[in-house]
Parts: sequence; structure tokens; C-alpha cells
Amino acid sequence: MHNPTQGGLTLSVTDQSPIRKDDTPRNALLDTVKLAQAVENLGYTRYWVAEHHNTGTYAGASPEILIGQILANTSTIRVGSGGVMLSHYSSLKVAEQFRILESLYPNRVDLGIGRAPGSDQATMFALAYPKRPVDIQTFPQQVADLIGYLRNNLQPDHPFATIKAQAGPDPESSPEVWLLGSSDYSANLAAYLGLPFAFADFFGNTAKHGPAVTELYRKNFKPSSICAEPKVNVTVQVVCAPTEDEAKFIASSRNLNRARRLIEAKTGERIQGLSTPEEASATVLDDGALNYVSQYTSGYYDGDPKQVVEALKNVAEIYETNDIGIVTIAYHLKDRIRSYQLIANELGLTSNFESLQTATPLHD
Repeated sequence: MHNPTQGGLTLSVTDQSPIRKDDTPRNALLDTVKLAQAVENLGYTRYWVAEHHNTGTYAGASPEILIGQILANTSTIRVGSGGVMLSHYSSLKVAEQFRILESLYPNRVDLGIGRAPGSDQATMFALAYPKRPVDIQTFPQQVADLIGYLRNNLQPDHPFATIKAQAGPDPESSPEVWLLGSSDYSANLAAYLGLPFAFADFFGNTAKHGPAVTELYRKNFKPSSICAEPKVNVTVQVVCAPTEDEAKFIASSRNLNRARRLIEAKTGERIQGLSTPEEASATVLDDGALNYVSQYTSGYYDGDPKQVVEALKNVAEIYETNDIGIVTIAYHLKDRIRSYQLIANELGLTSNFESLQTATPLHD
């Protein structure tokens, strides 16, 4: 096994736009743009936003719109989707959306695509209504068509070979396509199509099989015009603070939110945003909820800068990649920014945080 950390880590961010309890989705979206500005100044390479529907916890229902706002308020960081849930949509329409983004912001746009619904079953049907949802078995064809539309090179015998995605970028500029996943299925599809693969370790219950999944991807990878060799990103769940105790206190908001999902699954009661860490840390959970939370948090990395960076380097070693993404969920935006700052400083990405103090605030 090679040592991927010898060349240093390339860090990126995946943001789910968490909503605070008794706050608005608008403020969650403004926080997302502000956080993107912050991590750009800290030396992070990419900023991806997620897609969720019909949830009281996450505001990001339309990544393509949010990506445009982030691109407009930053200048160098790559911005993309983590990801677009392609099975809900037309491959042509998604290709057109991202070609427009690439036209406006050349060489800064990533298109991460996923197969999961990003919602409950009823919402999945509502997204397609009055049509029926796309058969998930057609997902590989959707991905292949999307790439063809993005590059205007559908196979000559394709039924829509004469259709071109409009508002295209310059020929030498195209969104970078990633396939996202947490299973053998996604790994094999990414390998077959010759696409970069982003593994979702941040789910919290996927780390045990993650290295085997990414190894399967590398083993079966077929070089393509998009990617000449395997390219792996792994994204993990992290809260970093000056001390481990403070990190765990901040993370209690995220953990209580996870426990409430169990309650929601049992009762249908809607989750309504992150609680403050004060409220979350004082909430007493029953044994069932505690066990449920522990199944996920055992795969999270919460601690001081040295602990977190050691964990990130260990993840890089296990997955054999320098490319590490970080999800940080906390009630306060300042705690999220500080978490990314502490990691960047510990790794030597940046020692200058003053530029953040002069950035125009979108939301306090």
C-alpha cells in the first residue's frame, strides 16, 4: 500500500445546509454561502452542496441554484453538487443546467450525481407526479446519457443523438462529473464508466465496508476520456474544536438530530431543525435512541485539532487517497467555520484567518 499522506491532504467540504430550530431555511442557505467564502480563504479545494427534499433539517432542495449563488460569491474554489439525485430528473435538463454554470464559471464546476432519492418514498413520487418515478434500473443509462449531453457526444445510434444541450461552455471546458455512493453498485458503475468516485463515509454506518468498496472501484476501473485512472474522494463527518470536550458538546446538536430521526421513523413526527448544544446535551435519551445514535457516531470524528487531523490521515491511509471531504454539522455557523479553520491550520493549509474578518457577512 502506498502512503497517500506523503503528498499532503486535499481537503473539500460537503454542506447539507442544516436548519436551526426556530430559524428559517433562508438563513441556513445564507450560512451555506458564508461558509463557502470562509473555507475558500482557508485553502479548501471544493465545496459541494447536497440535495434533500421534505425535511425539516436540511434546506438544500435545489443544489443547482445554490451552486450558482456560491459561485457568484466566491472566486477560486470549485463548487458542485454532492449530489444531484439524477433519478428524479431528465439527463438532458441536468446537463443543460450544469453547462450553463460552467459557461458562467469555467473550470470551477463539479457535477456529483447520486442514485438515492434524497427523500422519503412519498416525496419521491411527488417529485415525479403525475408521472411515475423513473425505474431505478435505468440509472446507468441516465448517467451515460448525462455525460453524452454534457460533451455533445452521444452515440450515433442514440435515439436523441441530434439533440444538443444548449448554452454550452467552451469545448475545452466541461463540468467535472463524479459518481457518489456508498455501495458496490455505485463503485462498479463508476469503474465501468471511467468516472471519479466519491464514497460517503460521512453516513456514519458505512466505514466498515468503505475501503473494500473503493478497492473494488480501483480493481474494475476502465480508463475513459473523463478519467485516465481511478480517482477517489472519501467524505467523513467531523466536528473540530479547541478541546475534545467542546467538540463533543458542539456535536450534541447533530447527535440529537440523528436520534430524532428514529422517533420520526416510528411516529411520523417531523424533525424541525437543530437544537442548541445546550439543549441537546441536556436531553436524556432512552437506551434505544442511544444505541441508534452510537451506531452512527462511532464512525464520526469529533475532537481537538490533533485528534481530528490524525483521524483524517488515518482515513486517507485506509482509503488510499489524499482527497478528503468533510461534513460538519453544528448549530452555530461560527462553530462550523472554526472547525474548518482549526483543521486547516493544523495541516498548514493556511495561517491567515484575517481575510475572513473583512468578508461581507451574509448572515450573522
